Amino acid sequence: MNWAVTTYDSAFGYVSAHGAPLVDLLDPQPGERIIDLGCGTGTFTAQIAERGAEVLGIDGNPEMIAQARALNPGLSFAVGDAHTFTTTEKYDAVASNAALHWMNRDPDAVIARVHAALRPGGRFVGELGGAGNCAELIAAMQTAWRVFGLGEPELPWYFPSPAEYAARLEAGGFTIRLLEHADRPTRMTEGPDGAADWVRTYAAGALAEVPPELVEPLLARINDLAAPALRRESGWVADYVRLRFAAVRKADTAAAAPEAPPGF
Repeated sequence: MNWAVTTYDSAFGYVSAHGAPLVDLLDPQPGERIIDLGCGTGTFTAQIAERGAEVLGIDGNPEMIAQARALNPGLSFAVGDAHTFTTTEKYDAVASNAALHWMNRDPDAVIARVHAALRPGGRFVGELGGAGNCAELIAAMQTAWRVFGLGEPELPWYFPSPAEYAARLEAGGFTIRLLEHADRPTRMTEGPDGAADWVRTYAAGALAEVPPELVEPLLARINDLAAPALRRESGWVADYVRLRFAAVRKADTAAAAPEAPPGF
């Protein structure tokens, strides 16, 4: 997925704003080595570093990494695919904020790479979209695509249920310490065009497949369809559902990922 880097923190900065409670759950300690997986432009990375930890931000988008480096010149960042990244040393924790649901090609591979990067007892803490996330927004998209005679839009997200993700973590060699699944309606404070702006930013790949002359009428129809559920007098609200977890790598290495070439 290629984010629209220029709008990621400006038009939809509320994604990063929700990182603060996750930092408390991670509880980074001075001197710890921590990976921020799917770091984007580095906002969450910087919050971790403020606690005194040594942080490496990893993201698959080179433009995101370039902006993260420009915004946080004292921190370390690297381009890497979450499904295949490797590390030369073991880390104390891996954290991920609002990014794991984009790593949809093979969630088990992501968990395996996190497991391989951690020391025994190391922490894996994250928050991602859970089952039911953006249900109204997605339904509006799918309906609009059908109204305009287009094929079903390809959705680039993975929104697991708590049971599904717990099973993946346990099979991947982790012991779960906390798992929460909760609604989090979130105001689109900087997205004045509501659902249409959300689609432009978060479903840009699907929108790119639409004939150019249909894009604006399609987005207008999405707004019409989503408005009854998501537009309030105070503005638009995204129907977010979040899955938050904390897990630790088991001492037993039987579930560890296969050896991989040296990496970051």
